[in-house]
Amino acid sequence: MQRNELPGKRSMALAITAVFLTGATAVQAQQSSTDSTATVVVTGTRVANRTATDTASPVDIISADTLKNTGVSEVSQALSVSLPSMNFPRPGLSDGTDTVRPASLRGLAPDQSLVLVNSKRRHSSSLVNTNQTIGRGSSSVDLNTIPSAIIKNIEVLRDGASAQYGSDAIAGVVNLRLRTDKKGGEITASYGERRTDYDFIAGALPTGATWDAKTSRKRNDGGTATISGWKGLELGEGGYLVIAAEYKDQDHTERSGYDVRQQYPLVSGAFDPREKSINRFNAWYGEPEMQQSTVFVNAGIPLAGGAKLYGWTSYQKREATSAGFFRRALQDQNIISIYPDGFLPLIAPDVDDFAATGGVTWSAGDWDFDASLGYGKNRMQYTIKNTLNRSIGPSSKTEFDAGGYWYDQLVANLSAVRSIEAGLASPLNVAVGAEVRREGYNLFAGEPDSWRYGGQVLANGTPAAPGAQVFPGFRPADESNTHRTALSAYVDLEANLSKNFLGSVAVRGEHYSDFGNSLSGKLAGRYDFAPEFALRGSVQNGFRAPSLQQQNFTTTSTNFINGVPFEITTFKPSAPAAIALGAKPLDAEKSVNFSLGSVIKAGGGTITVDAFHIKIKDRIVLSENLTAANVRDYLTKQGFIGVGGGRFFINGVDTTTKGVDVVSSWPINTGGHGKLDFTLAANYTKTDVDKVPTTAQLSALSPAPVLFDRINVLTFTDGTPKTKFIASSTWSNGPFGLTARATRYGKILAPGTTAALDFWLGAKTLVDLEGRYAFTKQLSLAVGADNLFDKYPDPFPAALNTTGNAPFSNYSPFGRSGRYVYARLNYTL
Repeated sequence: MQRNELPGKRSMALAITAVFLTGATAVQAQQSSTDSTATVVVTGTRVANRTATDTASPVDIISADTLKNTGVSEVSQALSVSLPSMNFPRPGLSDGTDTVRPASLRGLAPDQSLVLVNSKRRHSSSLVNTNQTIGRGSSSVDLNTIPSAIIKNIEVLRDGASAQYGSDAIAGVVNLRLRTDKKGGEITASYGERRTDYDFIAGALPTGATWDAKTSRKRNDGGTATISGWKGLELGEGGYLVIAAEYKDQDHTERSGYDVRQQYPLVSGAFDPREKSINRFNAWYGEPEMQQSTVFVNAGIPLAGGAKLYGWTSYQKREATSAGFFRRALQDQNIISIYPDGFLPLIAPDVDDFAATGGVTWSAGDWDFDASLGYGKNRMQYTIKNTLNRSIGPSSKTEFDAGGYWYDQLVANLSAVRSIEAGLASPLNVAVGAEVRREGYNLFAGEPDSWRYGGQVLANGTPAAPGAQVFPGFRPADESNTHRTALSAYVDLEANLSKNFLGSVAVRGEHYSDFGNSLSGKLAGRYDFAPEFALRGSVQNGFRAPSLQQQNFTTTSTNFINGVPFEITTFKPSAPAAIALGAKPLDAEKSVNFSLGSVIKAGGGTITVDAFHIKIKDRIVLSENLTAANVRDYLTKQGFIGVGGGRFFINGVDTTTKGVDVVSSWPINTGGHGKLDFTLAANYTKTDVDKVPTTAQLSALSPAPVLFDRINVLTFTDGTPKTKFIASSTWSNGPFGLTARATRYGKILAPGTTAALDFWLGAKTLVDLEGRYAFTKQLSLAVGADNLFDKYPDPFPAALNTTGNAPFSNYSPFGRSGRYVYARLNYTL
């Protein structure tokens, strides 16, 4: 069914289309009150006083105002609506990924972008994504563990930088710079909710059914209350102490379709009368329920002789609840005496995230030194609620401790920078440094009832499924506790070789205790033909080390096949059964990056155009489930009795990603009617899969199992928009302020196992609008709406949504929660 649109909506869509067709381009920065292109940057260069438009590589600056002036108060969401090359899909029905959602830059994996805080490496989440979502197989930094209140700005380097920063910086670098205020502060309180209606396509009713099928729904849900604030204090003589805190309470959203399926066993051969009265909107498909508390402190104090101590620490407690698919009353997974009407199993991870970094800067001779030590830890523990272990029978518990995992990282850095007169047009900036990193990963088991087989047999004689429904717990055999160390050293040189030509070179060597060595280098240059025009480009090789999560995550479930139990496992690559299937120790992903761009300055505005070409070899992916009969037979012949196959992480996917970012920012003279900043943003990205992995062992089987099938290949090539456009304007005049933004996402593919099951989601344009009024210099009010015109991705046809639970694809680049209306009160201290 097509959504009915008001004439005003059509007019707005046409106007936005006209903007995209007549305007060129993208955002250098979305800063409402100052020219961010004149802001000094520290990402991608180690030269002091380099501004965003003077660098050899493209750097975007996202201001604190931009982070604040969005309805959904998440750093990942703010970056997504500010940068055309970044996407934040917001999947649902995907276990822990509902809680820790990954973002991707330039269509690459979430773990192929490096995240820094004050130019220091941030620890990643302990979660590895194993469901069929964008970022499957990756483990990345959770940007939403950092409250926006502590952030001064965010610098995004849209260029590979492994030679400068080490592993992960294939797609680029996100550097969150913290506030250093000695006074002032702000308290913000906001509340918003989803006020929406949506259409979907219902499936066919069972033969003889008399209940009606619904195809639309109106919802007011997802209420989110956020209280945050920061305060700057003077620390000693000339030092600073900034304290920030945030509390967020978010209700879940429900975007299920209408489940037309039979829910109850037949009564004397007829439908149960309850079929007409049961609520068939029976899924939580949308945003999770969440309570989240965060504290962040940043401090610095000068010492005698020009030295300075600095440090920051943070802690976040996140309690989230999301859901799996509904289990109907008549299903074998249910026990009628426990859940007469069926049940919706809930996944409730508790996330604890802690970080602390301290360091000192000082000068000795001509060198400026920086030494630091940082530690970070992320822990997820799962509680599975409103469920049961069917194999235990009516005595089964309905809530289980399913275990979990944690990841930690300890990093020591020492760097030094100086300028040397080398007879060039500018002093030669020399930066050298070394880093020692220790990483740890621990996976711990859940309680026995969360995973064990209790002996119950179904009415047809088949053994009942063991473990907690929706998320069987981790077993003692899955447990691991491992660590590794990494040592690295780098040299970074930058200078003006002539008055107009800026050149830089960086080389970095790394040694990992688990897979060996890596050497990366980067050459970058910029030529200013005139103050108004410059060309810039770079060539480099990079790498991403396999994560400990990819090397050590494992989970096991028991499947009964013809009454015989088989263990289906996500294997470690080092597991004997995985080796028998062809698994090998994971090696680093390797990349070669090329970029070429231009910078144009005219009339107080800027336009940048940057093309990129990224070839990645031996990408690490999670294989398909290898559970066919010939795989089981092969494993049995190899001596693995009762092992029914599974999946494992493997190198072997080669890709080529190319595209262009066009970036423009313009202040507009309104003739005395206030200040107006206008920005346009555009990105085109295309990825091709050049090679997929195979193993000799599996290739010898007939038919040969596929290690990386068409769904995963098409996810790489068509699962994210090839095009994305952002048009944004910010106006202020006295106490009034207004921000308007339109974001157009290109079409994407939700791939199926065959071409007949593929589903294309059409391009969509979302409009955000916020108005502000300052009652006094201290007190202001903002009201607004994200997704003002309540746009949804195209709904699945009935044949692709047989349960009715999930009418929209998880591949949607903007989620599927509809309009979000909010109000925000700000008080400046």
